[in-house]
Amino acid sequence: MAIDTSFLTQLNRFALIVNKRVTSRYVGGRRSVFGGRGTTFKEHRIYAPGDDIRRVDWKVYARTDDLYVKRYEEDRSLAVHLLMDHSASMGFGSPRAKFDFGAMLALGFAYLATKSNEKFQFATFGDHLEMFRPQRGMNQLAAMMQHLNSIRTGGKTGFYEAINKYRKIINTRSFIVIISDFLFPVNEIEQALFQLGSTHDIKIIQVLDRVERNMLLEGDLRLKDSESGLQMRTFISQRMREEFRKGLGDHVARINNVCNQLGIEFYSATTDTPLFDVFFDVLKEK
Repeated sequence: MAIDTSFLTQLNRFALIVNKRVTSRYVGGRRSVFGGRGTTFKEHRIYAPGDDIRRVDWKVYARTDDLYVKRYEEDRSLAVHLLMDHSASMGFGSPRAKFDFGAMLALGFAYLATKSNEKFQFATFGDHLEMFRPQRGMNQLAAMMQHLNSIRTGGKTGFYEAINKYRKIINTRSFIVIISDFLFPVNEIEQALFQLGSTHDIKIIQVLDRVERNMLLEGDLRLKDSESGLQMRTFISQRMREEFRKGLGDHVARINNVCNQLGIEFYSATTDTPLFDVFFDVLKEK
């Protein structure tokens, strides 16, 4: 792929908008767009008139007959991890391949981390996992861009193996973005995501092409499985199109259900979706 330089200019404007929103939400202290999802208990303090009664620790009151309230502090920024699928199926799409769309999303999150002065770590996976050391600054962003530009999609998706290997380097609460078409068995997705645990802020972004999402193909066609290389000649009727759309819809729904059960946020977008709509959707306050 080749990164359009205008995309970086748009990213800069987008980063200013996002950081302004984050700053206005957390006036009085530095906050990152990748901040934690909640608050951490800090200490107890004697209750004073006007304190929120919901903050009273009734267990302490039962032991001491004194009213104490809990004090909290905002969670610190999370470590940022970006994982990008480059298997053969990600090369599908016109005029923009799924990989190209996903790569720009990954670069966008990396750029936001850089503008927030946060370290980020990124990795690509297909039939093998390739990881890069966590760093902060424009040099890391440039290295990521160079790597993504050099990639040629190919091979099968070893999703479970990639996540199983990558999770071993995550040693703190993290903001994790995984970008793929997720066109592989749901049980593999579930087993892989389960390994990551429940302490992280995980965003799953499924990227599909409009043609495959809506099954716009019809008639007498020769089809090729991008990952296995197998080819077949077939006739796609209206009924087959409807069955395919239903099957894909069920697949996406099952992934969404798995993510809900694991406390993971799931997003599905097609390559004709405006990139910044996806960013805003993923980063908006829940």
